[in-house]
Amino acid sequence: MRLKILLNSDSIIKLSKHYNHILQGFIYSLFEPIFRRFLHSEGFRYEKRRFKLFCFSRLNGKFKINSDNFEFQPPVNFLISSPKIEILQNLAEGMLKKQELYLDKNKVFIEEIKVLKKPEFKEKRIKIKMLSPLTIYSTFESSGKRKTYYYSPQESAFSCLLKENLKKKYKLVFGKEEDFFFKITPFKLDFKKDKKIIIYKGTVIKAWMGSYILESEPKILELSYYTGLGAKNSQGFGMWDLL
Repeated sequence: MRLKILLNSDSIIKLSKHYNHILQGFIYSLFEPIFRRFLHSEGFRYEKRRFKLFCFSRLNGKFKINSDNFEFQPPVNFLISSPKIEILQNLAEGMLKKQELYLDKNKVFIEEIKVLKKPEFKEKRIKIKMLSPLTIYSTFESSGKRKTYYYSPQESAFSCLLKENLKKKYKLVFGKEEDFFFKITPFKLDFKKDKKIIIYKGTVIKAWMGSYILESEPKILELSYYTGLGAKNSQGFGMWDLL
C-alpha cells in the first residue's frame, strides 16, 4: 500500500536542510503508542538486522532554500509505502486521533490522506525515478576503527548489495528464502547533481537521486516499490516511482 499525505499550515513551514530525521519523527508520532514502540524498538528481524519495512519520500511542494534551511509554502505532501498493510492502517488510524501535529516547530494539520492506485507490475524491465535518495553501504574494521563505505551506482557491488538487501526483505514479507535475478543500471544520472550528502542525527550518509532501469521478476520489482530500494528506508531513503 502507498499513501499520499497532504499537510497544511497557517504559516510558512521552516525545516533544516537535513530534515530526514524530522520527517521520520513526525511519521512515528502518528502511530499508536504500542505499535510505535514495536516498530521503533523491534521491527521485523532478519538475523541480527532489524527492518521497519516502510519507506517515505521527500517533502513535495513550493519552497525556497536559505543558507541553513528550507522554507516550504503550504500545503506540502509526502508519500509513504509499505508491503505490510497493518503499518499504514495503524498510521492512518493514529492520524485521526491526533489533536495537534507538529513538524519540528511547525504546527500543521492533515488535509488529506489518499490511497494511491496500485501499479501493475507485468514487465521484467522498468524505468524508475528516485523520490528519496538511494543508499547502500558496507561496514568494516580498519586500524581498529569501524568504518562505513557507501557505494556509487558506477560500482558493480552497488547492484549486488541491493539484491542481497531485497532478499532479506523478501524473506520477511513472504516468509521464505528465494534467489532471483536483479540488476540496476543508471538511466539518467548526473553524478554531481544527483549525489546527495545527508546528515542524519550527526551521521553523514552518501546517497543518490536520479533515474534507473530495474530488471527482475515483477514480484521483486513490486516488493522494492513498497519496501524501498537499498538501506535506511525508514530514515527517508530508497523510495521510487515508475517513469
